[in-house]
Amino acid sequence: MPPNIVITGASTGIGRATAIALARRGAELYLAGRSEERHQDVLAACRAAGASATYLPLELDSLASVRACAERFLALDVPLHVLIANAGLAGSRGLTREGFELTFGVNHLGHFLLTELLLERLKRSAPSRIVIVASSTHYRAKGIDWAALRAPTRSITGMPEYRVSKLCNVLHAKELATRLAASGVTTYAVHPGAVASDIWRNIPGSRFVLPLFMKTNEQGATTSLHCATDDAAANETGLYYHASRPRAPSALASDAALALELCARSREWSGLA
Repeated sequence: MPPNIVITGASTGIGRATAIALARRGAELYLAGRSEERHQDVLAACRAAGASATYLPLELDSLASVRACAERFLALDVPLHVLIANAGLAGSRGLTREGFELTFGVNHLGHFLLTELLLERLKRSAPSRIVIVASSTHYRAKGIDWAALRAPTRSITGMPEYRVSKLCNVLHAKELATRLAASGVTTYAVHPGAVASDIWRNIPGSRFVLPLFMKTNEQGATTSLHCATDDAAANETGLYYHASRPRAPSALASDAALALELCARSREWSGLA
């Protein structure tokens, strides 16, 4: 039976490249994102590769939308072998609909809730995997200011908040690995490399300048694909990957107590506590 895979943010960029590569390998795909219209091209490309591809409405800046997305998938009553938390924002400012700092809310909290709501299905479908697209920018995060996560973006560029959100991604994968030990569900935090993807769309001039210095989306998808499908990764969990190999994350990202605190606060903030 082909694996069933949910991917967020697959309409463009790394997510699109990941989805098409998985379609070519015969996966059954569920593409979750904001706009069905914007997903038509990738849905067609996946189906042309011989795969089944289904669109799921998802707005990660709305916890109500996250819940509706999970409910819609669970109602299909199919296994879930891989969840790829790929969608993300960078250089954005504002608040989510529930009042969380926008980049944190989209990059971490929305994905946290989606993962929690799909966790029992992942366990029932084991062996299964959770791949969280993080970033090497997590090394530059100086810590987590919990109060700042419940306020509008403070910086002009939004980049300090992006670094914190990516630290949260790595901590999330670490905490999940501990909690899911012996469940058959393995977790991975991925740095795709510096990729000229649409995540930088809010940075002025990015469309013209970044392709000169960064990887293509197909190159950026390589590590996500490794963690999602490679037999060599099946016996690894809770690690941080770059260029399809485990790498040491930052000291903060290795802090088990910080990971537990993030989990506890995320559960409370997303209405699970």
